[in-house]
Amino acid sequence: MQTIQTSADLKRAILELEIRQANELVMLKAAIKNTAESLKPFNLIKNSLKDAARSPDLKVDVFNAAIGLTTGILAKKLVIGNTINPIKKILGIFLEMAVANKVIKNADDIKSTGNSLLHKLFKRKEEPVNP
Repeated sequence: MQTIQTSADLKRAILELEIRQANELVMLKAAIKNTAESLKPFNLIKNSLKDAARSPDLKVDVFNAAIGLTTGILAKKLVIGNTINPIKKILGIFLEMAVANKVIKNADDIKSTGNSLLHKLFKRKEEPVNP
């Protein structure tokens, strides 16, 4: 900023500062509006889901969790069944969580073992070639 020597220079400097202040106020209001919009619960959830959809690791983790929970529920139904006994229900919940946790932690090993078993089951037997 230049040195102010006359009253005209002072008036011009004041006018420039007022214009600058008005512009900054408009930008500040826009920034506040954008921030408030982004902090709305719906937008937070929407942005989180968009980020999650872009993550390939999360897709694998969700799939592994779904397989684990399904396996846990099936194990509970097979071992405990439908019962009225509250102690058996609690034991069933513990069994379900234990199986689900074990499957989720070892999902890659279970997948590779399952693939190799399927390969062995459905592998065509090669016939010996007689010369």
